[in-house]
Amino acid sequence: MIRERITMKEIFLYGEQIGKGNLILVNGEHGLKSEPERKELEKIVSHYGEIFLKRQVFRMMFHIFQEIQCFDEIVPVSGYRSSKEQMAIYENSKREKGEEFTKKYVARPNHSEHQTGLAIDLAKNTENIDFLCPYFPRKGICQKFREKAPLYGFIERYKRGKEETTNIAEEPWHFRYVGYPHSEWMEKGNMTLEEYIEYLKTFKEEEQHLITTCKDREFELFYVPIEEKERKKISIPDRTFCQASGDNEGGIILTLWRNLL
Repeated sequence: MIRERITMKEIFLYGEQIGKGNLILVNGEHGLKSEPERKELEKIVSHYGEIFLKRQVFRMMFHIFQEIQCFDEIVPVSGYRSSKEQMAIYENSKREKGEEFTKKYVARPNHSEHQTGLAIDLAKNTENIDFLCPYFPRKGICQKFREKAPLYGFIERYKRGKEETTNIAEEPWHFRYVGYPHSEWMEKGNMTLEEYIEYLKTFKEEEQHLITTCKDREFELFYVPIEEKERKKISIPDRTFCQASGDNEGGIILTLWRNLL
């Protein structure tokens, strides 16, 4: 049996990547390091006017809508928000709903996933839609979207029973794009983004990597700790598609894609 010789190539990782990518963790403890530029965003025309999402997020959501034909039944409610918009929503919620409600459902400015352009709030198309807590039931077309979401890179970000981990109440309407295959792994393991990043940290560059198969591809995942002003050189197999995402904490997650023979 003749084995193909594996050739390697070198790539550089930079500390400034920590706060960028589909897997960045934005929550009460980890604030946003940078916001997307307008040129990175795609516009959706909705009942709520113009809603923006990062271009890849928009495309993947459109694919789900197209597959399950829900354009008239599911309404995008809220996508990207600037820090100014998040501040206004936060302060308005405190005035109208009170501190306790706001703490459960509205993130502080610069600690909201909506400021990444990677998150979308959805609602079942009804006459009256609540902007902060839209109705998105676990049945019918909404449940069909929920079941398809991980295949296109989305997770239901704030699930029941995970409040102690996320510090946010259950939000059936809030979906976060993390990319494939991460979404499928998180769904199968019932992991929050917080739990998933901690899991990936156990697969260091020079130690055992996480190898998984999804659909017709093999994926290799590992974690590279890095300082904010550091540059690191690492080796990966040549002719391998590689995705890098910061975790917004202190490292970069690498995902290598391979076709199965």
